[in-house]
Amino acid sequence: MRKMPWAPEGWLFLIPVLILTALALLLQYTVAAIVLGLLALFLINFFRDPRRTGSEHHVDVLSPADGTVVAIKDVADGDIWPGLTKQVSIFMSVFDVHVNRAPITGKIIHYRYNPGKKIAAFAEKSSTENEQNLIVVEDSHGAKLAFKQIAGLLARRIVFDKKEGDDVVRGERVGMIKFGSRVDMFFPADAVIKVGMRDKVKVGLTIVAELGVK
Repeated sequence: MRKMPWAPEGWLFLIPVLILTALALLLQYTVAAIVLGLLALFLINFFRDPRRTGSEHHVDVLSPADGTVVAIKDVADGDIWPGLTKQVSIFMSVFDVHVNRAPITGKIIHYRYNPGKKIAAFAEKSSTENEQNLIVVEDSHGAKLAFKQIAGLLARRIVFDKKEGDDVVRGERVGMIKFGSRVDMFFPADAVIKVGMRDKVKVGLTIVAELGVK
């Protein structure tokens, strides 16, 4: 039988639940055993890490997260780069895959962590006020994009496996956000957005945008 890929961060949560489930069964606490068993199934589903193969064309930007597109807009965010920036925001519910993957192949030229609040991830102000990582990647053609891992109301643990200066490959795992969260993507003004509002996107598979390079 084919083994289901799973994020190793999940063991920290799953093992205690499995131990408590076994104890509840041993002590014949039926209701507690059922509740804990359901919690274990939820954790197994939450920390799944499916392997996906998307487009390898250098102008195609793959989604770094599973979820629903909740914002598409133009912003003047000089904090990332001068001039107009296109933003796409993806809300990740607790039922989505929460592993994050590199949207393009390139080098991480900037990384910054900001501690923050615990605002619900679907709220617009969570983009600037919540705990978050900002990652900027530049490809071999000189095209840049940025994305933020943003913690939500429950998520207070952002995992980022890379550091500034590291090379990443399109679709490679770069981290995850635990228990509900949001990912914001930022593109130069000449990028073409390929998704619409409320679209469902799949990490490492859905093309979110095309970069304005040949």
